[in-house]
Amino acid sequence: MAAPGFDLQPSGHPDGGQRLTLYGDWTIAGLSTIRRRLASSLQGAAPIERIVTADVGRLDTAGAFVIDQALREQGIDLDRVEASQRIAALLKQARDIATREEQGPVEVRTGPALIRFLERIGGAAVHVWDEFIETLSFLGETLFSVTATVIRPWKMRWKALVSVMENSGLDAVPIVAFLSFFVGMVVAFIGASTLAEFGATIFVVELVGIAVLREFGVVLAAIILAGRTNSAFTAQIGAMKMRQEIDAMTTLGLDPLDVIVAPRVIAMVVMTPVLAFVGVLAGLGGGVLVGWLALDINPSVFFGRMQDFVPLSHFWVGMSKAPVFGLVIALIGCRQGLQVGGSVQSLGQHTTKSVVQAIFSIIVIDALFATLYMELDI
Repeated sequence: MAAPGFDLQPSGHPDGGQRLTLYGDWTIAGLSTIRRRLASSLQGAAPIERIVTADVGRLDTAGAFVIDQALREQGIDLDRVEASQRIAALLKQARDIATREEQGPVEVRTGPALIRFLERIGGAAVHVWDEFIETLSFLGETLFSVTATVIRPWKMRWKALVSVMENSGLDAVPIVAFLSFFVGMVVAFIGASTLAEFGATIFVVELVGIAVLREFGVVLAAIILAGRTNSAFTAQIGAMKMRQEIDAMTTLGLDPLDVIVAPRVIAMVVMTPVLAFVGVLAGLGGGVLVGWLALDINPSVFFGRMQDFVPLSHFWVGMSKAPVFGLVIALIGCRQGLQVGGSVQSLGQHTTKSVVQAIFSIIVIDALFATLYMELDI
């Protein structure tokens, strides 16, 4: 391990000033003497115009705090520091913590309960709006990365893509089929008990067919993916963020969007329609079973009536939503994973937020699709 050190030299700037060059390993093991030396050297020295960190080897949070403290005592902003993304992030974190400590504890506002309630509503509204704008920004970056990958397929990580398709798609087939089957049974039972009062039990066929083809098949598959795959994406990427694997990718010149996000987005856009189709078949199977065993509707009669009275357009309406749901699930899961901090608590918070946002988005988008298709009379 190289001992930490620094040099002060003229910067060559027309207005004078000096250049501070840092080198060595700035870790907690070697900071006992360098801290006082750096502070005393900067005290009374000419203004520092540039801080160069290209020769810094290892840097931990203790070293970042020492460097930042010396710079703050001289009133030096971090925009003068020439550093890699990893070093710049550590120095910014140290500066933010020091700034919060100088500002003191956050003042707790007191007042009428109504005012505090309205403040919470306003703060929540602003937070939702900020999340919406940031998600749109991330969507644009992701679409650009995915488009570049599709145009240049030799840059695609095919092993990663196939692995994600298997984990998020094929492994989810049993649970999607199982739950969709029972949802189809429940819809048939509810429809039968209601329509029996009017002597129209046979219309259970239309009820099950339209409900499963148009809504339940794709929505149920999307919600299962939001709870199963979306949380897995956030946890996986968050763990990589905590272990600084994403910083290592950036250091190696790799774009995390190309390496991590693009394969997951493509896999979800491809596999969500497949799972929706499985959910549709399983849901219809549940309806057929109830019609056969409880309503004396033969399967051949069931499917014959479906073919005659349930237009195929309902199936395409449902399937048209699947790629959008897959894109939203992957987008939210990856974005929340990339926002994970350095603690396990942050990982848990963003995983929870990821699942909640994904399910909320699926319901809202499905409502928008329903309104659109109603206006188009489809």
